[in-house]
Order: sequence, then structure tokens, then C-alpha cells
Amino acid sequence: MIRLFLLVLALVSLGACTGLGTLRQASKPNDLYLLTPKSTFSSSLPRIQKQIVVQEPTATAAVNTDQIAIQPTPLQVQYLPRARWVDRAPLIVQALLVESFENSGKVAAVGRSTVGLRADYVIVPDLREFQGLVVAGADGSSAIRVEVRMNIKIIDEFEDKIIASDSFREYVVAASDKTPDLVRAFDEALGRTMRDAVEWSVRRINSHAASTQRSF
Repeated sequence: MIRLFLLVLALVSLGACTGLGTLRQASKPNDLYLLTPKSTFSSSLPRIQKQIVVQEPTATAAVNTDQIAIQPTPLQVQYLPRARWVDRAPLIVQALLVESFENSGKVAAVGRSTVGLRADYVIVPDLREFQGLVVAGADGSSAIRVEVRMNIKIIDEFEDKIIASDSFREYVVAASDKTPDLVRAFDEALGRTMRDAVEWSVRRINSHAASTQRSF
């Protein structure tokens, strides 16, 4: 009986230790990652005396999350374990677009749609791609290529119509499959995309404002 009791006690203790180990594993905090706004732009950009609002980008459910998406195949989406963006990807992109417009120094005022800014023009982004894709190299090895694609529409708030629309896309191959290298690739791809989108938007708004010659 004593031996049986000691055996049961050992099994109970082992189960408790296993459960505690699983709990500790599950409670490990996620590493949070930031992305950065674009700060360098063409010196030939015109200055526009207009107020701009940037809406939150629309996105698919696979992208509209704070998880970092990786596609092992074109038809499958997975997420990096214990690694997250600091916010949902569309909100991050919206905030960084606002900062990038500000950093250009070419816009009278810019803000998000939630701040109640009276806009002359509204930037409507659609975040089509924001993930890493596993691709095969020429030597048979594999790498992760980060893809960022945004469609941008510009709306004239006075006339309530779209005045321009275009798509911006960048690819960056990550230095490795380590999370910090993947995040750096995301940052570079998004930065290039935002630079092109901001410069295009400023030029289109400048051309449209000059052709209408309205006083807001």
C-alpha cells in the first residue's frame, strides 16, 4: 500500500510539473515590433496648401491583424510565433502614412479620419499585400520575400469624387528567416511603398488643385 501511495504521489507531482511548464510556456510575452515612417522624398515635390485626411486602409482578414503573416505557399497563411506588430497592420500603415506626409514638408495639414480634420482631399488606401512569402532560390534553397502592395485613391471632398487612383508595390528579400531580419524587410518594403504613394499623391493633388483654382 505504501509503495502504491508513493507511485500515485509521484505521478501527481509529475503531472503538476508538466502543467506548470505548459502554463509558463503559454504565458511567455510576445515580442512587439514597430515600423518606421518615410522621411526622405524628392526635392522636386511641389508644396500644396491643402488639408489631407488619411483613412484607415481596408484589408483582408489575413492582413487585418497584429500578427506577422508568412505564406509558406501562395494558398496558405501562417503567423510568426510569439511576435506581433504593436497594433493591427492597417492602423500602423495609416499612422505611418500620416507621419510620412508630415515628413515630406509639402502639405499644409494632414491627419487621420478620426481627428475630425476638415479635409480638402481624402487619401483612401487599400492594403492588398502585407506578408512574407517563402520562395525558392536558383540553388534550391529557400528565402522569404516580403511583399507590400497598396492601392491608393484620392477623393476631392468638395466635389465628392475620385480624382486619381494607382497601385504601389515593393518586394524585399529578407536576409534570413529570423524575426528581426523579417521585420527589417517589412520596414524597407513599406518605406519604399509609402515614399512612392506620398510623392504621387502630392503631385496629383497639386495638379488637380491648380486645374480647379478653387478657394476652400
